[in-house]
Amino acid sequence: MFVILYGIQFLIGTIVLKYRLRVNYARKIVHFMSFITPMAIELIVSSSTGYIGPIFIVGMLMNCVIMLIYIKPIREKSALVHRMFASFDRPEDRPHTLLWMNTQLIAGYVVLGPCFLYFQSIGYGTLAFIPVIINGLGDGLAEPIGIRFGKHKYRAHALFSKKKFTRSIEGSLCVFLSAVLILLVFASSFTVPQLVVALLVLPIAVTLAEAFSPHTVDTPFILIVGFACLYMIISFV
Repeated sequence: MFVILYGIQFLIGTIVLKYRLRVNYARKIVHFMSFITPMAIELIVSSSTGYIGPIFIVGMLMNCVIMLIYIKPIREKSALVHRMFASFDRPEDRPHTLLWMNTQLIAGYVVLGPCFLYFQSIGYGTLAFIPVIINGLGDGLAEPIGIRFGKHKYRAHALFSKKKFTRSIEGSLCVFLSAVLILLVFASSFTVPQLVVALLVLPIAVTLAEAFSPHTVDTPFILIVGFACLYMIISFV
């Protein structure tokens, strides 16, 4: 966990500082890897040992510990940590960058932890990746597409701040289209009726979750709505 996540943050931070990659895009990669890495490690370990849960829980806790090195006294004295911090330090989020990043990370883990372990326990561990990938791909594309092509704007609020932020319908549509694409990729994991219902319900639900969630805290909303839809589909369809 430390090697993978610190390595990614250092690499992305270097690209941001040296090659002027927009941090708005870079932070999406960092954020996505923070969720997908403990899930992947858990699946690998549980498939070989039969134990479900301990590695995943430890992985999430370790990832929260990882963020401690970014507190101001450390990052201001270490060029290495400063470079890693640059991978997700979005200018418009200052001075709340670390607060909002940790809030979203912890809230996302609170949702992801029990949902992922439950889906694993009932034999649907593969489906648990769907909301996470939708969040990573859809929300990851929403910002660059919104910046480049967004013509129809709407406002979003933020936690611990009165400042308003702008989103676009074009950006939110990326979440919708990503959800459709990911469901088709995982089509073999559903029955035909389940896939039809999933395509009719899930893309709209996660798009609305992203649209109405607070700035920088959309991940837990997308995850909880995504997992809730999947649970109802596999239980009642």
